[in-house]
Amino acid sequence: MLTPHLIDTTVTAALVEDAPWGDLTAATLIPEDATASASLTAREAGVFSGSAVFEAAFRLTDPRITVAFLVADGERFAAGDTIAMVSGPARAVLTAERVALNFVQRMSGIATITAAYVEAVSDTRARIVDTRKTTPGLRVFERHAVRSGGGHNHRHSLSDAVMVKDNHLAVLLERGLTITEALLRAREELPHTTTIEVEVDRLDQIEAVLAAGVDTIMLDNFSVDELREGVALIAGRAIVEASGNVTLSTVRAIAETGVDVISSGALTHSVRSLDLGLDVSVD
Repeated sequence: MLTPHLIDTTVTAALVEDAPWGDLTAATLIPEDATASASLTAREAGVFSGSAVFEAAFRLTDPRITVAFLVADGERFAAGDTIAMVSGPARAVLTAERVALNFVQRMSGIATITAAYVEAVSDTRARIVDTRKTTPGLRVFERHAVRSGGGHNHRHSLSDAVMVKDNHLAVLLERGLTITEALLRAREELPHTTTIEVEVDRLDQIEAVLAAGVDTIMLDNFSVDELREGVALIAGRAIVEASGNVTLSTVRAIAETGVDVISSGALTHSVRSLDLGLDVSVD
């Protein structure tokens, strides 16, 4: 999903936002013929993500800038490590610096927290996945960062799969349909390649959902004991996803209930950007 076109479109918009009429400071103070070298340095340990985005910020500012990476997406680094080297016209390097850092700091923050969740559920069957709780306009970047951290992606958009939540069910039940009837009608209208996921918040909803032949059942805000019971009730007849109350301190216990997927909005909606710095020296 992280295509060159999407990268260039999004990064160009960020560069225009940051310097709509050029970089007044660099143009005033920095000689036009000056060149600069810079190193992207980690000020704390983490997992790297966003190399293509970082490179694009400099390339789109001035194609004469070169970027060489010492760490690849998905690789761990320690505090003090040099992640990348940048060189080129000094004005352009200084102009692109903040946009490049903003993207790579956030993406690496997402990759780092995702890696912590993945490590916490190691040796279980559970897969850590993201949600649609992403920054508007940056979903592709943030979901790439989740993959850099060893996680997986949920549906990308509302167009990708049917996901029936409590509000959908409330509307359908008001029309006098049972859960099973409503889901069977939906199945009749869908291509055979389209998957259906249904969110339930009570154990007694599970059998009615299974009767419609859905692909995935999300157990939302269940306790650990309820999750274990839900997994036993479903008994392999659908993929089991757990969501709600997922934190680093709870994710291991959730995974040990036997669920297949654990989704967490915290991977993207409340992540802290990693502390990375660009140390520049002007020649």
